[in-house]
Amino acid sequence: MQVPSERYLFGRVILADALQGRAPMPGAHLLYIYDYQSSVMEPDDAELRPGKLLIPPVWTNSLAWKKGYFQTIENKEVGHFDLLQQHCFYMVPLSRSGTGKLFDETGLELKHRSDPCGEWGLVSYRWIDDRVSDALGIQRVPE
Repeated sequence: MQVPSERYLFGRVILADALQGRAPMPGAHLLYIYDYQSSVMEPDDAELRPGKLLIPPVWTNSLAWKKGYFQTIENKEVGHFDLLQQHCFYMVPLSRSGTGKLFDETGLELKHRSDPCGEWGLVSYRWIDDRVSDALGIQRVPE
């Protein structure tokens, strides 16, 4: 992604085209977006580590790539050291009186929260843009 400073912000697809039951929706992609920017569209792999996430992991679909908002730079295998020790996603309760549930990236319910904890749901590229803008302290794109 490119930010207003004309620098590039990098992310990584951790899981692509997830199967039903292993994601909020079949075909979802699990993304990490890192707190690392560069003036060139070539990331420093040492900066793309799970301890350096800008926002919690997110589930999205392929529209950001289809519309040109995200661009694939390279394909690399995801290794053990590229992953958070525990993925955690919070499902918002349907009623105010209920309590939410926690899940890992496979849809298994967790007993304890681990941070960073994202949302168990599919988000749009616009949602991602808003959260990245908030995290970087830049103005959101007008609606």
